[in-house]
Amino acid sequence: MAARVILRPADRCRWDEPVRIAVRGLAPGQPVTLRASLRDEKGALFRAHARYQADADGLLDLERAPALGGSFVGVEPMGLLWALEPEKPLDRLVKRDVQTPFAVELEVLDGHEPDAGRLLGRAVHERDFLRPGVRREPVRAGRVRATLFLPPGAGPFPGIIDLFGSGGGLCEYRASLLAGHGFAVLALAYFRFEDLPDFLDDMHLEYFEEAVDFMLQHPKVKGPNVGLLGFSKGGDLCLSMASFLKGITATVLINSCVSNTVAPLHYKDMLIPSLGSDPGRCTINESGFLRFVDVWDNPLEEPNHLSIIPLERAQGPFLFLVGMDDHSWKSGFYAQIASERLQAHGKDRPQIIYYSGTGHCIEPPYFPPCRVSVHTVLGQAVLHGGEPQAQSRAQVDAWQQIQTFFQKHLNGKKSVPSSKI
Repeated sequence: MAARVILRPADRCRWDEPVRIAVRGLAPGQPVTLRASLRDEKGALFRAHARYQADADGLLDLERAPALGGSFVGVEPMGLLWALEPEKPLDRLVKRDVQTPFAVELEVLDGHEPDAGRLLGRAVHERDFLRPGVRREPVRAGRVRATLFLPPGAGPFPGIIDLFGSGGGLCEYRASLLAGHGFAVLALAYFRFEDLPDFLDDMHLEYFEEAVDFMLQHPKVKGPNVGLLGFSKGGDLCLSMASFLKGITATVLINSCVSNTVAPLHYKDMLIPSLGSDPGRCTINESGFLRFVDVWDNPLEEPNHLSIIPLERAQGPFLFLVGMDDHSWKSGFYAQIASERLQAHGKDRPQIIYYSGTGHCIEPPYFPPCRVSVHTVLGQAVLHGGEPQAQSRAQVDAWQQIQTFFQKHLNGKKSVPSSKI
């Protein structure tokens, strides 16, 4: 192998950090193919490749050199990561065990695929989910089933509760990465985990109130308030928490509904019904994937008014992150309803950021866009939408927006360092 793959940072970094990839020792103008691959904890293989040409000095720097074809085109320094595709269709890249890194293998081959020849160079880059010093603490407190991630240092730290959507289970990777940026983050399960219910039936806000109380009583969490981060179904739960519970001062919603969805929500003597839906309005595209965006009723139509969450009762600001190609929710429409409702009650309008070409699943940076997945409860392939290059850029920006919003409203800081090279 004549070429040398150079990585900065070398060998290892966090998943949400960019890595600079370069190749030295090539011939001037030499055509090469770069391949990336990784296996998840279940052994599923994900791969990407791109065709390049070395410069006049025999150097290939992905920060400057455009990909000439393959999994993507153009100057995309992190394209070999966000363009990873599963060998088995519909497999989704998620991190199940945040205590171990993903090992990304990078290879340089002579020539352009499909006619690429001998292997010229190789490197392995580990991308982990726990910054050195971040502590992972399983939480089994009363009814609460969760994992708490604490940054290094004495603290106390601004606290965030992190909720995922209707797939259920306990998802830790977003919380673990956020903890690396100075937040105490509670990844909270609410069904399909241990002794929690297997399905979303009647929901009780008291469970989530216990989680808020746990955070505010923790000596490493900076009170007197916490923030909320919710995606999809987890987003409307965060809206309800912000509207009815004390101790919440900032809420971020990723492609969420303004109404309570899926199951009735109880709190003390109050009941918020679920937004009406008609499964018969579900469509199937030419690939056989389910498209749910038209299933839900319009919250503004009179029969559904009671399902709208009274977010005007909330004590803190909102940030809505909206994918304009969301095929699961009418996320932009719901964010606009929220804005108009807040203003009608004399409240400040929320911050809304619209991302074109972006689907339902806005992940942390450099995760491959999840355009289609098999729903863990339904067991069927669901279309989420999104165009890979646009979504990759949206995920980098959204990650910065989330941190900036929470630093401002939980920690009194106006900005955070950019993760871009």
